[in-house]
Amino acid sequence: MRNLLEIQEQLLPDLMNTLKRRYSILHQIKLSGMVGRRTLASSLSMTERVLRAETDLLKAQGLIEIETLGMRISSAGLCLVEELEPVMNELFGLVELEEKIRQAYGLRKVVIIPGDSESSPEVKRELGRAGARTLLSFVEDGDTIAVTGGSTLAEVAEQMSSLPGGGPLRSTWFVPARGGLGESMEIQANTIASKMAKRVGAEYRLLHVPDLLSEDAYQSLVQDQHIQEIVDVIRRCRVIIHGIGDAMEMARRRKLDEGSIQNLQADGAIAESFGYYFSEEGEVVHKMLTLGLRLEDIMRTETIIGIAGGQGKGKAIHAVLKFGHEDILVTDEAAALELEKEIDAAI
Repeated sequence: MRNLLEIQEQLLPDLMNTLKRRYSILHQIKLSGMVGRRTLASSLSMTERVLRAETDLLKAQGLIEIETLGMRISSAGLCLVEELEPVMNELFGLVELEEKIRQAYGLRKVVIIPGDSESSPEVKRELGRAGARTLLSFVEDGDTIAVTGGSTLAEVAEQMSSLPGGGPLRSTWFVPARGGLGESMEIQANTIASKMAKRVGAEYRLLHVPDLLSEDAYQSLVQDQHIQEIVDVIRRCRVIIHGIGDAMEMARRRKLDEGSIQNLQADGAIAESFGYYFSEEGEVVHKMLTLGLRLEDIMRTETIIGIAGGQGKGKAIHAVLKFGHEDILVTDEAAALELEKEIDAAI
């Protein structure tokens, strides 16, 4: 396929540019659901005159429907986009970038979706969909899956029900990777674990403890038989899916005091995941006192899926990948290009 695309690029460059442009239009309409011409032109950095000509053609081909409120993709257009997706990822260079990142960090698999989820809600939904599809491709009935909190994981949960073959997994359990009380309800690990389970017909257990504990609270809770029973289930998980955060952003979200934040900065913390803070070299420089998965549990888990996107997350993702215990990465083009810079700088 790559050879054919390269030949076409050399012999018919105008045709390939047209293909890329029309695919981008269809893909953006698919992500948006319903979108007006002006909004679509702005998101694609295209003039309305050029866009009008293209959408008139796509409508004539039965690939989009134009209504008073805007444009939507037709069932035929949706099928075409899904069939073209692997080819277009090759054409846009994403397949090559996936392999470059996979080899550089020793990963089992890398999935990159076009765009920047940091600046586009539509791309973030697509990132969630890719995460859901990837997770379900590795889950077997009878598994225990630990999930962390965060807005990206919440989007993964939202997208799971729309995937064909997404359930039921009646003997599968979804559990929070750690406590999460104190964050917004929608992005707590408990909420996400229960939603994922319901979407695919699985079971779930919840861990009703705060995300950040004092020493006294930790010692009290760790003695509780019910809490310990759930924690034991969490620590036996076969699959983990987790987000990756910027260290300073996560520290402030968890309301760490200013002294602790200054210590994190002094230690070079740039990424946070599982309650652990990582330096650029992938070293753990700080850990939070919390119930749930420990570092030793993460290191022996069979499949770990990291999902994060956005240009601003590039360095944080790099730090967690340098730690060396990820298996699968699901990200977007903007973050992947930042990872490529880190790879090239190390050569």
